[in-house]
Amino acid sequence: MAKAVLSALMENQCGHDLVVLSAILSVLNTSLFLKSVPPEMKSVDGDFMTLLKVVNKLLSERERFGIREFRLDLFCQTRGKLMSVRHVLNRAVRRYDALQKSFKKPSVYAKKAQISSGDWEAIAKSLLKGYGNNVYVSMKQLYGRNHRFVRYHSNKEKYAVMDHHSTLSRSKNLPPIPIVFARDVRYSSSVRAHAVLSFIGRLQSSWLQMHIERKTNINVFEEYELNTGGLLNNVTSFYSDVQMQANQHVLTLQGPSGSVIEAERALIQKLVRTQNFPLTNDVPITKPDDHKRMDRNLKSVTKMTKIFNPMIWRWKNEGQVKVTITTGVGAATCDVNIEGRDSQYHSVKNEIESFKNWLKDSAVIRHPDAIVLPRIIKQPMRKSCLDIEERISHVTDSKRTTIDLWNGLRGSKATRETRMEVVAWIVVCQFECHVEGGFVRDWIVGHYQARPAGNPSTWVTYRTNTAGDQVPELSKELVPTDLDCHLPVHKYFDLDKFLDFLHKYQIEYSYVREGWRYIFLLDEHAKTGPFMMDLIEPHVALTHDRIDFDVNNLSLEKDYTKELGMRVDTRPRPYSIDLEAIVDNIKHKHFQLLRPTDHTINNRIQKMISRGWTKTGTDLNFIPNPPPRCDAIVVPVPQIADIYQSIVQQLQNNVGIQVKVHSIVQIKNPSLEEAYLAIKQLIAKECVGGNPNERLLFHGTSGTSIDGILNDGFDDRYFAVFVVYPK
Repeated sequence: MAKAVLSALMENQCGHDLVVLSAILSVLNTSLFLKSVPPEMKSVDGDFMTLLKVVNKLLSERERFGIREFRLDLFCQTRGKLMSVRHVLNRAVRRYDALQKSFKKPSVYAKKAQISSGDWEAIAKSLLKGYGNNVYVSMKQLYGRNHRFVRYHSNKEKYAVMDHHSTLSRSKNLPPIPIVFARDVRYSSSVRAHAVLSFIGRLQSSWLQMHIERKTNINVFEEYELNTGGLLNNVTSFYSDVQMQANQHVLTLQGPSGSVIEAERALIQKLVRTQNFPLTNDVPITKPDDHKRMDRNLKSVTKMTKIFNPMIWRWKNEGQVKVTITTGVGAATCDVNIEGRDSQYHSVKNEIESFKNWLKDSAVIRHPDAIVLPRIIKQPMRKSCLDIEERISHVTDSKRTTIDLWNGLRGSKATRETRMEVVAWIVVCQFECHVEGGFVRDWIVGHYQARPAGNPSTWVTYRTNTAGDQVPELSKELVPTDLDCHLPVHKYFDLDKFLDFLHKYQIEYSYVREGWRYIFLLDEHAKTGPFMMDLIEPHVALTHDRIDFDVNNLSLEKDYTKELGMRVDTRPRPYSIDLEAIVDNIKHKHFQLLRPTDHTINNRIQKMISRGWTKTGTDLNFIPNPPPRCDAIVVPVPQIADIYQSIVQQLQNNVGIQVKVHSIVQIKNPSLEEAYLAIKQLIAKECVGGNPNERLLFHGTSGTSIDGILNDGFDDRYFAVFVVYPK
């Protein structure tokens, strides 16, 4: 502050203003004082001018009434909330009187200390002499995260947020102040990666003269546009005092900080462009079933583009990228428009392509509102499941206290599983995610635990993904292994806020971002042992319409403290698998297969068996119901599947060894299924022992009759001696 006062006295002709500010700031440790300032005394230029207005008003009132007649209590009472900070103002006035007394002594500063300009530019330039290293620029101006500021005079990116008590603090719906400086840059143990700016003033870039160097990463196309496209020369002509070059995928700017700010902002703005691409069906028409399935799924997507909202909000908030996804001209196309830098365009496109790959393999994309609400386990089973309800509440009860959470993390009974519960509670109760899969099966319901031999540090290995990132993997002997979480479709998931929660509770973490999910490794060096968590984007989660085992069909939701939900509805016939059946299977370590086997499913089966589980019941192929206005769908059966090999063998045995099978698909037609099951039930009533003597038959046909079977069932008019008939 001394440097700022000296600059005001000798250079900027505002000595008295800085003396007043010095007096009030010397008695303020926090910005809570600003909360008590009446709105009419707040300044659009920030906290410094607000404080100056308050103290100047107080001093003018004291001068008008005289020191003996002036009553500070009356002054504060007539100005609302100032009464709560009366003691601060009293100390500030006493400090001001002491400073004035020292400046009235004969010196070169005596007269200059009485000059008051009230000009924010002069005052700001004086303050910059003392706080010039605390200049922060809104990342929104540099196409970064909204309402986040970056220290501009540092080679290392140091981030900060604005103190919410500041007069310059804005709601998230309003644009932030472009350039500010702060008296205090505070770091808190509860804040992970950014500081809090306290006592803030608004700046103009032309007031900044410190020489700095800025570096920004760019891609090949952006470097080409800057150099060959003439963007660099164009901006250089406006900012001749800034040295600019784009080389080796780095944009470097050197010069006075004010000019560098404007030049960087202008260059990035010129790199922003609108690009678009269609989300279309690129499955070859030579694969008719796959092509039709993709076409049908895309039609569903065009009617619920809101599933992309969380992704759109994320890019808008974190990169100032405007993404719009609208229904295209065709019946099964979407138009994706992206306004941002070329590097951002390719990142968004990669995410959409990742979703597209999932969509190709999806039988039916689920509607975001088509859910099976959680419910309590029915009696009499519930009597034996009270421990399950307690563990459910550890994850879903939003009323759990901080003490409860710390006990789960550091208490005398804290374990790896209780620490997993705390992380699950954060994502469920603070971010409204759904927790599904193995953690619910193994820990919440089954209460199973298993540890590999050896030190916990040996439980983690790494693989390299297609992007070249090192992705962690845990030992298959660990039970439970990880948390599978689906991000909410109706709400923006703030990753930084989530990381702040982990930091607050001292949970060690690292993560990798892939096109459709975040992969977290947590507690890597904790004594209790590491665990992992997948946070899956909601639009991708909706493509996960199939399920491998019945015991993996459970989920947890916020504030359902005793209830279990189901990922997909397996209650209707022919599956008839309700919540109680799933819980009973988990308790006895039994599981039922709900889709044809392939390499992935076989590995999962072997993994379950190695953990002591037993595969029971008839293998089923769960296929979700077709979307509205669609009678039937077909789903391919993998060649490696047991049912595929069985059908091929039966065909060759009954028709001939020369039979070549190109593909096998399974039909899902709910209307025909209900009719068949009803007739089967009627026939069973007339049979001895209630056995309808059901047999699997072959039916041969060709041409349009194939679709007839799909939509209307078998046509018994073709059952004759001289045609291929059921056998």
